[in-house]
Amino acid sequence: MSTNYEAGHVYTGKVTGIKPFGAFVALDDETQGLVHISEIKYGFVKDIHDYLKVGDEVQVKVLSVDEASGKISLSIKATEEAPKAQAKKPRRRQGAIKAAEESTEGFNTLRDKLTEWIEKSKREDLIKK
Repeated sequence: MSTNYEAGHVYTGKVTGIKPFGAFVALDDETQGLVHISEIKYGFVKDIHDYLKVGDEVQVKVLSVDEASGKISLSIKATEEAPKAQAKKPRRRQGAIKAAEESTEGFNTLRDKLTEWIEKSKREDLIKK
């Protein structure tokens, strides 16, 4: 590596290659790093080609530098602002269960029958000897 790249710094690079697992970005004529598919953008990335193409100039943040192997891990999403978390909607199933509990139809008839069966099982005149 001709230039020392430090973790945490942001650089401008050019996409030189795209593989299913990530994109290779040249930081200079002699140095390139890998942006893993999980570091392309926030959220799920199915196909990198939907976001990048060879020759694109991108801002990348250096995540780590392995001097021994010469590998540099990069991130594009680390240079962007994280999306704000959206409030989760309550699951419909919970509402359906509450509605069923309040309803006088459906399982309530089974509950009534169960009570009737328990009462019948206690009656001496119905017990077979």
